[in-house]
Amino acid sequence: MPNNTSSQFRRLDYVKITVLGFALTGLWQSIHTIVLPIRLLDFVAESQKNTYLGLLTLAGLLLAMVVQPVAGAVSDRSNFRWGRRRPYILVGSILALFFISGIGFAATYAAIFVMYCLLQVCTNTAQGPYQAFIPELAPPDKHGLASGVKSLLEVVGGIVFIYLTSLFMDRYFSGEGSYWLWVVLGLLALVLLAAMLVTVTMVREPPAANGVRRASPLAAWYRNVRQVLASRDLVWFLLSRLIVFMAFTTIQQFALYYLNDVIGVTNPAEATARFSVIAVVGMVVVVWPAGFISDRIGRRFLTIAAGLLGALGIGIIALSQEYGTILWAAAIIGIAMGIFNSANWALATDLVARGEEAEYLGIANMATAGGAALARLVGIGIDFFNGYSPGLGYTFMLLLCLAYFVVGSLLVLKIRQHR
Repeated sequence: MPNNTSSQFRRLDYVKITVLGFALTGLWQSIHTIVLPIRLLDFVAESQKNTYLGLLTLAGLLLAMVVQPVAGAVSDRSNFRWGRRRPYILVGSILALFFISGIGFAATYAAIFVMYCLLQVCTNTAQGPYQAFIPELAPPDKHGLASGVKSLLEVVGGIVFIYLTSLFMDRYFSGEGSYWLWVVLGLLALVLLAAMLVTVTMVREPPAANGVRRASPLAAWYRNVRQVLASRDLVWFLLSRLIVFMAFTTIQQFALYYLNDVIGVTNPAEATARFSVIAVVGMVVVVWPAGFISDRIGRRFLTIAAGLLGALGIGIIALSQEYGTILWAAAIIGIAMGIFNSANWALATDLVARGEEAEYLGIANMATAGGAALARLVGIGIDFFNGYSPGLGYTFMLLLCLAYFVVGSLLVLKIRQHR
C-alpha cells in the first residue's frame, strides 16, 4: 500500500486501514452496554449489581489506559519483517477470540472478571499499534479524510452491533436459554476475526526506520506528562473534558439497569440500545457543523452551551417516567456531546505546542479514557442509596451527571482564549 501519494491511495485503502475500528467499537459497545449488565445478573445480588458492574468495567478501562499506549510504543520500536503493527494486531485479536468465549463460559463473578480484563489487554494490544495506520499510510493531505472514514466506521459499528446484540440478549434475559448469549458472542468474535484478517492480509506497512534511537516508552510518557502539566490552560482543559465524559459514560453504562428498574421497560436490552443509538445519531448530526461554527464564534462558548444542553437532557430524564420522553432526552444528550466533542477538541488543538501536536493530544485524549473509567465508581453510590430507598440511587446518579455537565463545561472559562 503506497504512502504519501494521494493518486495512488485508493478509496478502498481508507477502509483497509480503518476496518478494525469498526469491529472493536462494535465489540466494546455491545459488551459494555448490553452483554455485561445482563450477564452479571447470573452471578451477583440484585442489590449490588451496579457496584459489581462499575468495579468490573473500571478495572478493564484502567488496564486499557495502560496497555494501549504501551503496546503502541512497543510497536514503534519493533522491527519485524512482517511490519511493526500487524504482528500485534494478529496476536492480540486471536487471543481476544478466546476471551470473548470466556465471557460465555464463566460461571462466577471472579471468572468473568478475569475474562473481561484479559479481553481488554488483548484488544488494546491490537488497537494501540492499529491507530498508527492513518499517520503512517494515508497521504498527509488526506489524514482528515482517513480520520473521517475511521470515525464513520466506528459509529456504524457501534450502532449496528449494539442493536443486534440487544435483540438477542433480551431473549437471554427473559430466560429463553443460553443459546442467545452464544449467538451474540459468536457474532462479535466472527466480525473481529474478519476485520483482523482483512487488516493483516491487505494492509502493506512501510519498512521500519533502522538505527533511530528512541527514548523508552516510560521515559517518553513521563516527559510528555510533565510538559502537559506545566501548562495551566491544558490542565483546565483536561479537567473539563474528564468531567464531561464522566457524565456521558455514567448515563450510558447504567442505562439498562435504570430503564429496567425505574422505567419498567419490557425489553431492557432493546430499550437501552435505542437510547444509545439515538444519542449517537444526535452526535453524528451536529459534530461537523459544530466544528465549523466554533471557528467563527469561539470554542469556549460552544463548549459551555454543550454542557448546559447535556444538563437539560439529564434533567428531562430525571423528571420523566415516560420512555418516549427519555428517548428525546437521549437525542439532546447526543447533540450536546457532538457539539462538545468538536468544540472541545478544537480547543485542544489551539492549546498544544506547535511541532508536538501528536504527543500532547495523546496525553489529552487520556482525559476521555479517565472520565470513562472514573464514571464506573458511581455504581457503588447507586447501590448504596438504593439500599435506603428504591430508586434513590438512580436519582443520585442523575444529579451527579447533571452536575458533571455543568461544572465540566464551565471549567473552560479558566482557559485563556487561544487561536
